[in-house]
Amino acid sequence: MYNHYFSLKGAPFSIAPDPRYLFMSERHREALAHLLYGIGSGGGFVLLTGEIGAGKTTVCRCFIEQVPENCRLAYIFNPKLTVAELLQSVCEEFRIAVPQGQGGVKAYVDAINDYLLASHAQGRNNVLVIDEAQNLSAEVLEQLRLLTNLETSERKLLQIILIGQPELRTMLARPELEQLAQRVIARYHLGPLSEPETGAYIAHRMAVAGFQGAAVFPHATVPFVHRITHGLPRRINLLCDRALLGAYVENSREVTKKILRTAAGEVFAGEAAAPARAPRWPLVAGGVLAGAVLSAAAAWQVLPHGAAPAQVASAPAVPAQKIKPVGAPAAPAARAGLPQGRAEEAAALRVLAGLWGEALPAGEPCQAALRRNLRCHQGKGGLFELRQLDRPAVLTLRDGARTHYAVLTGMDEGAATFEAGAKRERMDLAALALRFTGEFTTFWKVPRSFRDQVAAGDEGPDVDWLAAQLARLDGTAPPPARQAFGTHTQELLRAFQAKQNLKADGVAGPRTFMRLNQLGGVNEPRLLAAARTGQ
Repeated sequence: MYNHYFSLKGAPFSIAPDPRYLFMSERHREALAHLLYGIGSGGGFVLLTGEIGAGKTTVCRCFIEQVPENCRLAYIFNPKLTVAELLQSVCEEFRIAVPQGQGGVKAYVDAINDYLLASHAQGRNNVLVIDEAQNLSAEVLEQLRLLTNLETSERKLLQIILIGQPELRTMLARPELEQLAQRVIARYHLGPLSEPETGAYIAHRMAVAGFQGAAVFPHATVPFVHRITHGLPRRINLLCDRALLGAYVENSREVTKKILRTAAGEVFAGEAAAPARAPRWPLVAGGVLAGAVLSAAAAWQVLPHGAAPAQVASAPAVPAQKIKPVGAPAAPAARAGLPQGRAEEAAALRVLAGLWGEALPAGEPCQAALRRNLRCHQGKGGLFELRQLDRPAVLTLRDGARTHYAVLTGMDEGAATFEAGAKRERMDLAALALRFTGEFTTFWKVPRSFRDQVAAGDEGPDVDWLAAQLARLDGTAPPPARQAFGTHTQELLRAFQAKQNLKADGVAGPRTFMRLNQLGGVNEPRLLAAARTGQ
């Protein structure tokens, strides 16, 4: 229908789970990090909750694709089962053979225990993921707790991840489930997209679909989209898909507020926020009603974001490891006129700059770093985000009401390494994830003539370098120097960004430059390499 009209390569707001359109917000990356690092945390339960359409299944599918090779995973998506049916499903998912002629709860439990012991002897981990876990009965939840009783002196032999709607948290607060609740080592709640994230999500989906030119969804329409969809990606997809159809029918090159109101009336008919008497567009494409097409919204949807603060909690079983903060001498801090907390952060940044071979003077470190072709990049994400960036960083950590800064120099599958004065200290990743605020600062190496962002129409040495790097990765000849940032280079950039799980907006920012530096062999410290070599 509208794909040809807008010169799109595909339907940007399809509800089909196309991985090309995957858009992970900072909080979704943090949720993914909790699931990944929960594998090595010693077992027990990990809880992931969120509203319908918030992206829980998206995070779960990303997790399934990234589990380590030594980890065997079972996935149950229909938890409306009896105790016996659940145990049978666990056996089937893990391919556990039950002795012929035997059945019942005891036979299944014995077979599962034998399997877990044999797996542990072979150095394998086992993870059971249960989706829509709010549908589990109290009896089934208690049986799951009993399955985690099997353990060694170091870890439990079965990790269970419960994914469900917010009422799952209420269920686990019941007195009869207190023992299970005490075994939850991490809880994470996904909130909806914020208004800016809603606009970024729409732009990302359109860019991946190949759209170029002036925005089809003008900035002024984003507040309405956010309000009517409540920031839930699945609802955004439904509304925007219908709005594109409306723009096509009305021969408009952009989605207006009027078109959005009509689309909302079609898609969310009966809701208070929808117009009461929105006109309906005629039947399109062989007489298929858009309402019938949109009824497939129950299918899994790739994406989301959360504007509400992520809710993370830990059980007392997680060790309260301490990392010594990087201090700053009182006199230099006073001379620089920096408050105490800022002085501590500045001292940490000077330690970080030393990993790039630069000794920064007292005072504002980011300004001093600029004179040495280093730029500060302040981000907010999580451990998964840091793993993707693969570079040391200063992390903001919180111990109760106290905030301090630590220099992260290495990360492996189970722990992070920090620089603490002349010493190196390690912290379990599961414990770190619960103390890390998500805020970090790192450096990236760049000539002074480069801008922080390069977009279509720009020209200069940074554009020449960018075009040459993208052409090299594409296996083609670079364009001549001193050319404007044109359409071909922008297409290469979007493809590169999508492949590297960056925002595919065709604008080269710090994260794009960082990744190009890494792939181009620029000499700079690496986070994961330091962990592998024990540096």
